[in-house]
Amino acid sequence: MTAPATTWPGGAGVFGAGVLADMACIVSEWSMPPLLTDGEIDAALAELPHWRRTGQSLVRTIEAPTFPDAIALVDRVAVVAEEADHHPDIDIRWRKVIFAASTHSAGGITESDLVLARRIDEEARRAGL
Repeated sequence: MTAPATTWPGGAGVFGAGVLADMACIVSEWSMPPLLTDGEIDAALAELPHWRRTGQSLVRTIEAPTFPDAIALVDRVAVVAEEADHHPDIDIRWRKVIFAASTHSAGGITESDLVLARRIDEEARRAGL
């Protein structure tokens, strides 16, 4: 089955399933990523020191110096999440932001969540957090 072309957020350009596959983070009606094993999750967490497993989610808490800095980080993460079509649960408590990555449609943690966690880490580093 061939995936239909889709426009980028904001309508700029068109991309097909090949570009999405290159992003290594696909959660769609055409492809359900497999759940990771406990061993795979543990190995990945060894490379994601700011993250922990809580139930069927990967969770990271980031405290920003100011409330606007926390909101700016959420905005940056929203952009990468939209690009990947995989969105974290986000809890904002003043300067503290809690990100939870889980593939709800698969019922747990998939490779898509690891990719998202790495992207959140990257955005936090870019923001100096």
